[in-house]
Amino acid sequence: MSDYLIIGNGTAAVGCIEGIRSVDNESSITVVSAENHHVYSRPLISYYLEGKTDLERMLYRPADFYEKNNVRLIYGKAAKLDIRKRTVTLADKHKQAFDKVCICTGSSPFVPQFEGLDTVKKRFTFMTLDDSLALEKALTKDSRVLIVGAGLIGLKCAEGIAERVGSITVCDLADRVLSSILDSECAAVMQSHLEKHGIRFMLGDTAVRFDKNTAVMKSGAKVGFDILVLAVGVRAETSLAAQAGCEVDRGIVIDSEMQTTVADVYAAGDCSEGFDSSTGTQRVLAILPNAYMQGRCAGVNMAGGSSSLSDLIPMNSIGFFGLHCATAGAYPEDAQVYEEKSADSIRRLYVRNDKLAGFIVIGDVSRAGIYTSLVREKTSVEDVDLNELKKEPSLAIFSSEVRRKKLGGVV
Repeated sequence: MSDYLIIGNGTAAVGCIEGIRSVDNESSITVVSAENHHVYSRPLISYYLEGKTDLERMLYRPADFYEKNNVRLIYGKAAKLDIRKRTVTLADKHKQAFDKVCICTGSSPFVPQFEGLDTVKKRFTFMTLDDSLALEKALTKDSRVLIVGAGLIGLKCAEGIAERVGSITVCDLADRVLSSILDSECAAVMQSHLEKHGIRFMLGDTAVRFDKNTAVMKSGAKVGFDILVLAVGVRAETSLAAQAGCEVDRGIVIDSEMQTTVADVYAAGDCSEGFDSSTGTQRVLAILPNAYMQGRCAGVNMAGGSSSLSDLIPMNSIGFFGLHCATAGAYPEDAQVYEEKSADSIRRLYVRNDKLAGFIVIGDVSRAGIYTSLVREKTSVEDVDLNELKKEPSLAIFSSEVRRKKLGGVV
């Protein structure tokens, strides 16, 4: 019998719980949650503001999830992790003992030290359900909203509030929207679509100073606003792991079994680094499916089972006002590019060394998971008609051997 502790209550924590229970149904599991909520799906917070979902439907697992898995849930922020004494101390001084621990603390908003930021009364971040609820209270039909950051978080916030405010301006120092996942041409398609829904952009420019309800931009321009949303970026929450003696880089350093550099301490999700098989490097892969897989892998190993992950890749599937986008893998400069495009859609495949290194699809993403599988599994496309593959993702153009491997049975 063991006492398992999970610090964090998001997707990775769910994976960890289910990983432990796949091996050990008897031992105790305690989850320490900094948020006072049942586990929910964070990507849905913008849909909540749009009125497309509600608090009940946002749950990532059913209401009886903890009870069914014999999990003790404690609300509170973990303040100190003492490996020698095998205890975690919460901000309220409560101490919880453990035998093995998985750190699933996720990430937190990166807020630059803007001059005059403290003079802005209505300023928000947009990462949690509480952020969404707080922002909702401030919105009026006449609100002028300034969003600093044209990445995934900033643009989902813009979509979520577009019908509830007077105007939205999004600024970013990058020269394009979604600069971490889209190239210039693909970003331009998405930006044009967003602009049709009333979103105004100031790209290659960003706020450097605030004076109450006025932002002074790097260009010298001034932007008036009523509500400020800071969506510049995120940072992995690594402080507990560092305090416990774990090696930390941009995220908590882990091996393929989610083990940190300290015995009996595991890490999973956005707080940790993972092996990106598309680039062959260790990096933070802050994506929901990867968080779950890492959490489950950690849980299995904590409980004495055997699991490893070596095929994680960056991937995104998002949509704004009905226009969808899916991406995965890497876009090497020396790759061959196979492209199919129209006025409002792009399908771009990056092929290197006879393998699909990555892809970008804007428009119909219904079967993009096939592309993702090809990237993750490094399937050879040497004998495939890539001009057909770029038009529509299909396994039909592969050999019977490849189809048998992916689908099982006789093909």
